[in-house]
Amino acid sequence: MTTPNPASPSGARSAKPAPVAPSRRRLVAIAGAVAGLGLITALPALTPAIAQLKPDAQTIETPYGRAPLTFADLIEKVKPSVVSISVVSGGNEKVAEKTDPRGLPEGFPDIPEDSPFYEFFKRMPKEFRGPQAPRPPSQAQGSGFVISPDGFVVTNNHVVEGGSKIQVSFDDQEKLDAELIGTDPRTDLALLKIKSAKTFPHVKFAEKPVRVGDWAIAVGNPFGLGGTVTAGIVSALGRDIGSGPYDFLQIDAAVNRGNSGGPTFSLDGEVIGVNTAIFSPSGGNVGIAFAVPAKTALEVIEQLKSSGKVSRGWLGVKIQNVDDDTAAALGLPGAKGALVSEITPNGPAAGSGLKVQDTILQVNEDSIADSRDLARKIADYAPDTTVDVKVWRNNKAESVKVKLGMFPGSPEEIAKLEEGKPIEKKSENTSLELLGLSVGPITGDGAEGVAITEVEPSSDAAEKGLRAGDIIVQVQGETVGKPADVAREIAKVQELGRSAVMLSVKSQDRTRFVAVQLKKDAGTDKAKDKDKG
Repeated sequence: MTTPNPASPSGARSAKPAPVAPSRRRLVAIAGAVAGLGLITALPALTPAIAQLKPDAQTIETPYGRAPLTFADLIEKVKPSVVSISVVSGGNEKVAEKTDPRGLPEGFPDIPEDSPFYEFFKRMPKEFRGPQAPRPPSQAQGSGFVISPDGFVVTNNHVVEGGSKIQVSFDDQEKLDAELIGTDPRTDLALLKIKSAKTFPHVKFAEKPVRVGDWAIAVGNPFGLGGTVTAGIVSALGRDIGSGPYDFLQIDAAVNRGNSGGPTFSLDGEVIGVNTAIFSPSGGNVGIAFAVPAKTALEVIEQLKSSGKVSRGWLGVKIQNVDDDTAAALGLPGAKGALVSEITPNGPAAGSGLKVQDTILQVNEDSIADSRDLARKIADYAPDTTVDVKVWRNNKAESVKVKLGMFPGSPEEIAKLEEGKPIEKKSENTSLELLGLSVGPITGDGAEGVAITEVEPSSDAAEKGLRAGDIIVQVQGETVGKPADVAREIAKVQELGRSAVMLSVKSQDRTRFVAVQLKKDAGTDKAKDKDKG
């Protein structure tokens, strides 16, 4: 028996849907694929069905139009501004002679030095080798784009680094020489100037910030295939790829080797990013590429254009993030800010009143989320700018004024701190059960701190990376010189009822802060007794 359709006024069965033409079926399939990409153009067709299922659901309307059926008009507009870059480097230096671990020419027979044949064989390879040939020049390829009518070109630093001759090729096959104006390794950007008096087609950086889901169209020179166009979306913002403090856009447009330095465009034909790196286990495209955002690139390029270099503010401190244990040890309300672990000798912060173990919370009233955030915000200031730094110190907020310096050009220009001194006597070791480690004194001229001699494998100290041989310099901000000093400061932490203790630890040539949890029930009993009393 057929059950009547209750939605039908006559109680008859619902009619079968009319056949859909093949072309209509393809359109539906495409709309489904687009919806899978998160594009909102397919949503209006689905709204009535959703409204029937959920009458109280809120309909989200969008001002954006439909996705383009083609990018051809856009590409026709921007492609003349995109260039392929060829870089020649080397070719003058001599090939270095290969030697074995003994410092002798490679292939030298294994005979004793007192053998009468030793000198004979030592001379023979050089006699038969003849004059050394010069190293053949190497050639690299990348991408770039013109940003001004007089021929300034943006690309990546790693594309042109070490190059002795740079040439750019346009889509119409015209090739012109270019000179390097300046580079910025920290953002991997470089600026070139075409050696020609011609007027060039050019593009501009986008001023409007992009959003996740926006179209991203990449144009470049992958594998030497100049003028290649690929399309995708902005997959994520603010990506940290371990290349300095600056964030990157993540896009899924196909980007491969040779795309480096090329532009990623918005639908408006404006550059939203400079393609810089890809994530790829195999070396090819897997849909994860990274680009320097337009805002960052524009700031860097303007400095390179005016002075050939980038000047950044420098605070002169080493910093680390604040986790929950660190915040608890410092009495800081919330895991936020950047903890000062070292102050660079002769740097801007030295003598400013900023201290080790200060937690930087604000710079000129701009809140600091973590150490990368602080590095970015300080770099945005010009050298010689005086900033007001709000810090957390001794359970309260204080302000310190610091006149920023210029960020050094290389890590070698920053002074390195001394390594920790070795341990001499193990018989005087002291066990600190609350921390899960043992410590011993350090002797010798200029010796500072207390040496860690043993760490329990299952302890929080071991989990935080503490190892035998590390040097504890301070506990809760107080300098320690013998094991009894450490025990005394731990007892103070117990009296305050805190769950963790802050250690300043030297490991090789680096000093860092480590907040170590006190063993459970060890640091809380006294606090409970204190509350009862």
